[in-house]
Amino acid sequence: MDFLVYLIIGCEIGFWVLLAAGLCTRYLLHRKRLGLALLASVPLLDVVLLTAAGADLARGGTAGSTHGLAAFYLGFSVAFGHTLIRWADVRFAHRFAGGPPPTKPAKGTAPYRRGLWIEYGRVLIAMGIAVAVLLGMIAFLAAPGETGELWAWVKRAGLVAGIWLVAGPVYGMFEQPAKVLPAQPGASART
Repeated sequence: MDFLVYLIIGCEIGFWVLLAAGLCTRYLLHRKRLGLALLASVPLLDVVLLTAAGADLARGGTAGSTHGLAAFYLGFSVAFGHTLIRWADVRFAHRFAGGPPPTKPAKGTAPYRRGLWIEYGRVLIAMGIAVAVLLGMIAFLAAPGETGELWAWVKRAGLVAGIWLVAGPVYGMFEQPAKVLPAQPGASART
């Protein structure tokens, strides 16, 4: 297996380790500044991955699927990383620090649909970053005859964006809000 695959796996594990360490430090040890520093260090993993992928191509490595996967990982990490950290922070604060419970809009409602479009905007940002990285690899790092796999990943970015559009916000536009059934007379409430 290519070392970039191991590095991508390592970056994903590192993301969750830094996230857990930052949240535990922040809420369980009550060291807010140190916890924030740990959470703020998460993007360094992206820098390591981007540097390694670029260095591999610059050393004469063959441009392949792992470079495309690294570009996609980087795009999604940048576009969704902050949102994932915020998502985990709210839940951790609720569980361990008496914070308010997390809220989620009901399916089929206007806030739910708006959230789907916001999420799709993040997908477009992720794909934009991935394509920019891929084009940079093609233009500056890959050997001229070995760019076919990178171009295939550029096409995949469009496919991912199209599928996400249909499966996310377009599908969400047709979801109906759940109907709340009135309580039946004489029925006891269960806890």
